Amino acid sequence: MTTVEPRPALDALDALESEAIHIFREVAGEFDRPVILFSGGKDSTLLVHLAVKAFAPAPVPFPLLHVDTGHNYPEVIAFRDSLVERLGLRLEVANVEDYLADGRLVERADGTRNPLQTQPLLDAITENRHDAVFGGGRRDEERARAKERIMSLRDAFGRWDPRKQRPELWNLYNGRHAAGEHVRVFPISNWTELDVWRYIQRENIELPDIYFAHEREVFSRDGMWLAEGPWGGPRGSEELVSKTVRYRTVGDGSCTGAVESSATTLDEVIAEVTASRLTERGATRADDRMSEAAMEDRKKEGYF
Repeated sequence: MTTVEPRPALDALDALESEAIHIFREVAGEFDRPVILFSGGKDSTLLVHLAVKAFAPAPVPFPLLHVDTGHNYPEVIAFRDSLVERLGLRLEVANVEDYLADGRLVERADGTRNPLQTQPLLDAITENRHDAVFGGGRRDEERARAKERIMSLRDAFGRWDPRKQRPELWNLYNGRHAAGEHVRVFPISNWTELDVWRYIQRENIELPDIYFAHEREVFSRDGMWLAEGPWGGPRGSEELVSKTVRYRTVGDGSCTGAVESSATTLDEVIAEVTASRLTERGATRADDRMSEAAMEDRKKEGYF
């Protein structure tokens, strides 16, 4: 009698990785022109890593799309360009600066450009005929993102209607869409911030160095440490001080704050995240504080 050895159980990270790779392959088989939305942050870098694993030894079969506000941290842009070159990826860039220069957009009074990303994003999706757009949104980040399905339909104007969510049973995803519509896809929707960092450690994934503690000139505004830059500040009584900080999330410099930290290694970052009682967006993103439903309002307009 032949004895069949039981298959080893997947640990939590293996299961999350398997789900994400399955989603990438499903989209590649079902859609014509997918693209990965890429900011240079940890979540979108994780997406690229998973896409490489999903299709190896073949190259990743779709490009990256970066909506560049012009207010990005230089370290992140340098990391973006280095990663694209190292992996031989294609990069599409939609520049908010171009829209400001020709009058299609107007600079906001508060200086933040994060809400201005929506129109360049939608135009890039339309012009390049992308029918599926991968994003690094996770359900643990923010309440509006917790409402999203893994495959989330957007109408011909790029808008999301939370009242018209499709059911998703087990690992069956509905990518059906009409001409002009597209689908936003969130392969790491079920991951937590701690899962992301543990996986980054396990896989030895390179990140921009601003995710680790370093000395930076910052000023305090609305309970966050913001860096001086082209986005303005410090203003009035705000004063630049030198702090040891790191970033938990990377976005537009005008609304992404740093946290005081001494975590210079992955072990130290993981310990810090484990002890934190705030999500990274709740702790360091001013654009989410504009109203109780700030993220949901932007998503309805076409934001990621």
